[in-house]
Amino acid sequence: MSVLKNDRRIPFLRIAKRAEISRRKAWAIRIAAILLSLITGGLLIIALGHNPFSVYRDMVTGSFSTRTALIATAKIAVPLLGAAISIAPAFKMKFWNIGTEGQILAGAIAASYFALFQHENMSRPVLLLVMFLAAVLVGGLWALIPAVFKAKWGTNETLFTLMMNYIVLNIVTYLRTGPWKNPSSSGFPKIAMFDDSARLPNLFGVHIGWIVVLGLTIFMYIYMKHTQHGYEIAVVGESENTARYVGMHVPVIITRTIFISGAIAGLVGFLIVSGSSYTLTDNTAGGYGFTAITVAWLAKLDPFAMIIISIFLAVLKKGSNTIQTNFKIPASASEVLTGIILFFMLGCEFFINYRLIFRNTKIVEVQHD
Repeated sequence: MSVLKNDRRIPFLRIAKRAEISRRKAWAIRIAAILLSLITGGLLIIALGHNPFSVYRDMVTGSFSTRTALIATAKIAVPLLGAAISIAPAFKMKFWNIGTEGQILAGAIAASYFALFQHENMSRPVLLLVMFLAAVLVGGLWALIPAVFKAKWGTNETLFTLMMNYIVLNIVTYLRTGPWKNPSSSGFPKIAMFDDSARLPNLFGVHIGWIVVLGLTIFMYIYMKHTQHGYEIAVVGESENTARYVGMHVPVIITRTIFISGAIAGLVGFLIVSGSSYTLTDNTAGGYGFTAITVAWLAKLDPFAMIIISIFLAVLKKGSNTIQTNFKIPASASEVLTGIILFFMLGCEFFINYRLIFRNTKIVEVQHD
């Protein structure tokens, strides 16, 4: 007679972390993910009644085919890259800074004050320099608040930095509707446009901030890879206890690193208001702080890889605007299409780091006479 000894079922599917994966296989997974995203997005486009090849073609040509389109794409990529660079040292230290959006706005507010109220008292070079320094300082100080709480009392930096985004956003709303409201604006309250002296000069049609951001990319690579500070960031990220054991002053490292992170985000705010929008609005940060998290994650915190990914996401953003115009595709549908592509790109990282193990379901039996 046969009886069950144990009704336990061995899992049909389980997940195991990969010990290592070859570069060729990793890129094969990434390419497969991109192809699947295009196929899935193509099904959505077909459902909307359009030719996927035409839509994808216009997404690319709408970003690069003309000088105007190329400049518009660059103006999206520059602040996105800058925001991603600001996130890199914090994430390397495993300080989950979700407050880049607010730090961008904080820097933008500081720069806007001098642009609006001090432009008559300074020459253009001095004014731009003061705006730059104010944005960097205020962005760093705004980020320093959650860093001090984390270093001293061990607070949750994810929630802390996220909530601070809403605080600074409401500060902008207060300024726009109150003390900084443009008296000549009729209807919707808004802040006045900057004087020409408070606007960054252009180089090849794009404000010179792109040179600053590329310089920051090189700086951050060297800083994280080849300096004592970069080494300390990596050790703290691996284990705070280990860092303390070898004599590192962890609170100082945390506050110093997050100040740098916030300062770069503040700089991005300055570049946006002085190089692109020429004023301060509730939408100045434009979601760059949140999208930069995707850039940093896909690039694995490699500053040079962030350049490529920032350009790619800028193409998606500019391309989605183009297909809305050319094919009358609703904005919501174009955002879904962009989301599908990003979903597959992020999802492929799971299969690079983990593998799926399938097993047949088994029942263990014991034979009795």
